[in-house]
Amino acid sequence: MTTFEKNFTTEEYQRRIDKTRAAMSAKGLDAIFVSDPSNMSWLTGYDGWSFYVFQGVVLTQEGEPVWWGRAMDALGAQRTVFMEGDDAIRGYDDTYVQNPEKHPMEDAARLLSALGLEAANIGVEMDNYYFSATAHDCLKNRLPKANLKDVTGLVNWQRAVKSEREIEYMQRAARIVEAMHDQILDIAEPGMRKNDLIAEIYATGIRGALGFWGDYPAIVPMAPSGLDATAPHLTWDDRPLEDGEATFFEIAGAHRRYQCPQSRTLFLGDVPQKYRDAEAAVLDAIEAGLEQARPGNQAQDIANAFNATLNKAGFEKDSRCGYAIGISYPPDWGERTISFRRGDTTVLEPGMTFHFMPALWLDDGGLEITEPILITEDGHECFCTTPRELWVKT
Repeated sequence: MTTFEKNFTTEEYQRRIDKTRAAMSAKGLDAIFVSDPSNMSWLTGYDGWSFYVFQGVVLTQEGEPVWWGRAMDALGAQRTVFMEGDDAIRGYDDTYVQNPEKHPMEDAARLLSALGLEAANIGVEMDNYYFSATAHDCLKNRLPKANLKDVTGLVNWQRAVKSEREIEYMQRAARIVEAMHDQILDIAEPGMRKNDLIAEIYATGIRGALGFWGDYPAIVPMAPSGLDATAPHLTWDDRPLEDGEATFFEIAGAHRRYQCPQSRTLFLGDVPQKYRDAEAAVLDAIEAGLEQARPGNQAQDIANAFNATLNKAGFEKDSRCGYAIGISYPPDWGERTISFRRGDTTVLEPGMTFHFMPALWLDDGGLEITEPILITEDGHECFCTTPRELWVKT
């Protein structure tokens, strides 16, 4: 039984479960074993930093979901999941934790058998960060009569269209990331150690904004400067900010695990013309992409419009320029479903949410000006009001 206000109503969780069960039926599944913590939380409300050990949610075609994990984490499940049944939370003995002589999936197999699934069609998320090859082999060996099918992404795709409450949480996260960018622009200056700046970014993000508290982001701040910013995923060290360098900040506000990432780039000193040219090209290309961000269009329409405009200006981007976002846990704030790139024919629907991420990496730095967006009934909305430009401090 939860002991605090739930993030969502039981009715909303039930709608999610019904939607997932329909997808299961379409694949001929009797049950799924969900190990992605974002999907676990979306289906049940479970929230805890326990994804470094094996855990999961079993969803069958009837009854409540069953949370399964380390016995000490069952106490956290009691405080966060919506289920109230006596058998909805199951914990395994601590001797299974990181023990080469025994594997937690042995206990999971016993649970699945006890639920009458020893010979069932069971879906498992084979290609995610939290389900290992050993885990899969253990389940196969312990459930020899079961038919294990790969359902990677099955629950993720059910999350694509957000409810009103989910959008509200993302709007709160947007206010937080706006405050984080305001803090960067206010205090960043030559000579400031990068780790000191990151500390302020974190503090602002966790304090929150407008009375809404900040959760931990699913990705740490990316904040490379100069030549380090020619690479997309470097973090920080203790080197000071310097005149004549660009630093991009890829950060996210988070609220109740809902992520709102946004990037901006700060140049200290006089801006070289090539950065102004890149800025102009990116801003024009963003506008072209956003014109295609409306219901009925395909995800690739945004990418194609963005890239066509960027190419006319003499720049190229060979990676995707956006992806679905929502609830997430480390190491990724993307939903791992829809991407803005050529060939993704997913039809956009109202309630879908994305990080439009048209970053450019130049020969001596990077330029990131990105927007989290919501597809609406008649177009789109940008979650944030952060000025869309290359920031400069001289």
